Amino acid sequence: MTDETPRIEVTIAAPVDAVWRALREPQQIRHWHGWDDPGLEAEIQLIYLDEDKIQASEADHTLEVQGGDLFELTDLGGSTRLRLTRAPRGSNPEWEAYYDDITEGWTTFVHQLRFALEHHPGDARRTLFFMGTPRDRGTQITSLEPAEAPTSMTGSEWFRSQNQVGHTVKEWGDGLLVLGDAPVSAMKPNGGAMAVLSTYGLDENAFEDLRARWTDWWAA
Repeated sequence: MTDETPRIEVTIAAPVDAVWRALREPQQIRHWHGWDDPGLEAEIQLIYLDEDKIQASEADHTLEVQGGDLFELTDLGGSTRLRLTRAPRGSNPEWEAYYDDITEGWTTFVHQLRFALEHHPGDARRTLFFMGTPRDRGTQITSLEPAEAPTSMTGSEWFRSQNQVGHTVKEWGDGLLVLGDAPVSAMKPNGGAMAVLSTYGLDENAFEDLRARWTDWWAA
């Protein structure tokens, strides 16, 4: 990352009012923010819904969330441009060491939002999350080819950024895989890697099989 204030921008094939609701209604936020976790509800409340720490304008379709990051929606006539501008560096000393990690997290979530609205509007998802440190500094999870994955994956590339790549996955009920690399830094001398698997409509056996296969592969 540079010292410039990062900006993440996507165009979503959905009306601006639908994108706005996805940013403001807790049940919809669950469909794209983060992944399944016991603390997810509390995190959504803290970031998006605490009236003392956010600024929301439905008329302008702008939302400044807890921490100072700013969402701006622009109506493109049936589609919507979403722009997320990070708060300036140094504006929150408590989280300054994690500034780049938070930017990467927003990159993941914004693309998961676009996917949820374009592929599964209103649908609940089940997710798996993996994070770790590569044993080999040269290992890059974003270079993973579908044929090398622990389970069958057919689909297409959904997005690519400096440190992340997303793939649609037909076998997961038209799901989404996001892979990310954390560059070597003072905070992460060996770098890092993460994967978010978003699935739709899998029965319990299929979901648990997916969990087991990816858990074993990730550990190896």
